[in-house]
Amino acid sequence: MGFLKFLAFTGLAVLCLLIAVVASGSAPWYFAWMLGTMMIVLLAAAGGILFETQFAESKEHKNSRRKGKP
Repeated sequence: MGFLKFLAFTGLAVLCLLIAVVASGSAPWYFAWMLGTMMIVLLAAAGGILFETQFAESKEHKNSRRKGKP
């Protein structure tokens, strides 16, 4: 499932780059704006995924400690 998400985000990044390259012929600042927006969105998504993973691991660790105690 995680690999499929990675492929989906990679496809989205490629699509955004292609749109940015096409738009850059008429106005160069579109390229910088689209590239920057794409990077911010991808970094936010990566941060959210990392946060969810850390939260799940923390929750799992707390549950395993509770089960170990009588």
